[in-house]
Amino acid sequence: MDSGFKHMDFEPKEYMNTYYSGTAGAFSDDKYLKFMLANLHKTFSSGEVKGDLLIDIGAGPTIYQIISACECFTEIVATDLLEQNHQEIKRWLENKPGAFDWTLAGKMVCEMEGDRGKWPEKEKKIRATVKQVIKCDVLESKPLEPITLPQADCLLSLLCLEAACQDMASFDRALKNISSLLKIGGHLVLGGVLGCVAWMSGEKEFPSLCLDEDLLRNSLAKNGYVVRELELEPVSGKCNKSICIYDANFFIVAQKLKAV
Repeated sequence: MDSGFKHMDFEPKEYMNTYYSGTAGAFSDDKYLKFMLANLHKTFSSGEVKGDLLIDIGAGPTIYQIISACECFTEIVATDLLEQNHQEIKRWLENKPGAFDWTLAGKMVCEMEGDRGKWPEKEKKIRATVKQVIKCDVLESKPLEPITLPQADCLLSLLCLEAACQDMASFDRALKNISSLLKIGGHLVLGGVLGCVAWMSGEKEFPSLCLDEDLLRNSLAKNGYVVRELELEPVSGKCNKSICIYDANFFIVAQKLKAV
């Protein structure tokens, strides 16, 4: 979640309750959460995407996206524009009262790994691997400024760029900006939804850049990437259309071949 929220009254708990709360959350009820967790598990268990540093770009207030990744990197840095999202992540990392309960997502991943009961062990692993929670603005040429990090082995970004960008020109620039944080040869893991123009959190509506497969492929090619994997899953009629209207979930693994 990034610059698109600069002037918006975004409430992290309201968002998480809307989309991720048990089996009633919109993303738990439709296929999004299972689709994303399954693809993240597949990617990070393959042994091909690993290294010292993973930067989670626009993490929002969530940690589900790094459950599988924590096994493959020495250090994870979570980033987001909004301070209230930083506080939610830190509350979970520090195991403080009031932290959102990610047990459903955690046990789903642990079951994929062969032992649903090892979620408490996995929680400790995530908390030990996430070393920093810092500000990131994807619309800036130096998104993490004033902080400087080594170039990452992997960038992970779910539901971020389409929320931050108003058009494809700004999407291309944002992708270029974050790509400066990634080593040549490193991987970008990108996920989100296609065909979405707006979504609800509580009673508030937030805009989204409407993406399709061709737009994504073209933007990645412009920015020096080759797509190694692209998975699409059409959304069934089960999706809660009053909360978020979209056509499909997408998951991309791309490799940075050159700086642009």
